[in-house]
Amino acid sequence: MVNIPSRSKLGKYWNLRKSTVFLNHGSFGACPKEILAYQRQLRDQLEADPIYFLDVKAKELWAESIEIFSEFINADKNGLVFVPNATSGVNTVLRSLDLRHNDEILVLDHAYQACWNAVDYATKKAGAKTTVVTLPFPITSPEEIIESILNSVTKNTKLALIDTVTSPTGIRLPFEIIVKELQSRGVDVLLDAAHGPGIVPLNLNKLQAAYVTGNAHKWLCTPKGSAFLHIREDRRALIRPLSISHGASVDGNINEKIRLEFDWTGTQDPTPWLCIPKSIEFVGSLSDKGWEGIMNHNTNLAISARNTILEVLQTPKLCPDSMIVGLSAVLLPNDNVPLTSALEADPFHTLLYEKYNIQVPVFAWPHHNRRYLRTASFLYNSLEEYQYLAEVLEKEI
Repeated sequence: MVNIPSRSKLGKYWNLRKSTVFLNHGSFGACPKEILAYQRQLRDQLEADPIYFLDVKAKELWAESIEIFSEFINADKNGLVFVPNATSGVNTVLRSLDLRHNDEILVLDHAYQACWNAVDYATKKAGAKTTVVTLPFPITSPEEIIESILNSVTKNTKLALIDTVTSPTGIRLPFEIIVKELQSRGVDVLLDAAHGPGIVPLNLNKLQAAYVTGNAHKWLCTPKGSAFLHIREDRRALIRPLSISHGASVDGNINEKIRLEFDWTGTQDPTPWLCIPKSIEFVGSLSDKGWEGIMNHNTNLAISARNTILEVLQTPKLCPDSMIVGLSAVLLPNDNVPLTSALEADPFHTLLYEKYNIQVPVFAWPHHNRRYLRTASFLYNSLEEYQYLAEVLEKEI
């Protein structure tokens, strides 16, 4: 009988299975009971009168979501549109760009594979080039990252895909400086903020990246399938939605066209996006210091979690503590286990879940020829859960 450690006292607000040690908030997030109840109310209203809800009520709530979310990430609401996930946001930008032969797009060797694949698709189709920036790893300072990226820029570099926080390795990049330096060199930045809102402070008006896309359903805890794309004013005429629909044939100025084309791309359930204001308010209320307090709490817990695990594994730190936020990854010992693809479960992940009820991602990362274990830290987690994981790792590795 496995003795499962308890979650924090805030765990009562989530529906997470009590028999599972859930250390993977970073993949899909987890939606609190109160937000799920609110979504059910909205869906009941939708099904009671679909025409009225979609034609009238949802439009009012949609505008409210745009307004409140824009304020949360300090963005120009006229350039903010909703998409199902950050991968869709990345694809939306890449499919809209007029790439030419020999143009280059930069990606980091820590980039999320789905988005990296989208870059490869776009460059191959256009006869352009994907330039992969190999970062020094383990990382000893943010300056190493900045230098590696800037040294990879050429006269043909048109776009750089940069992460706020890397998915496979859980590193908080100095994206504010990277964006500024790249764009001062004439390179547009597509900022992948899949791990953005709710895990790092965002000020898009100050950042002024050409494009920013990110998820709300991860660290803001909204229902699954709620994300955003922000397009800087001077780039809005270039970007079209992946699904061309009714709005394409309606006249309007550029800000009106953005709304007409992106807000209705076809029949879909709008409730995940409509829950954004409620989620910002409710989850933010769980800390007496609001979202700043939540982000600080998650960062401190993630650092403690990493230190607890590394005491057992004795593998090197992948980056300084200053580059950790709510995610942290550790290098697993080189045990000659064959690397699995992104669509296959790693055998060690399966063992941890089936034998010890631990839900934590184990990444095979072929670009480094290594495997990483990545923990996420959120309000409902407790330090005891990571201590339990460390005990299991000591036993199994």
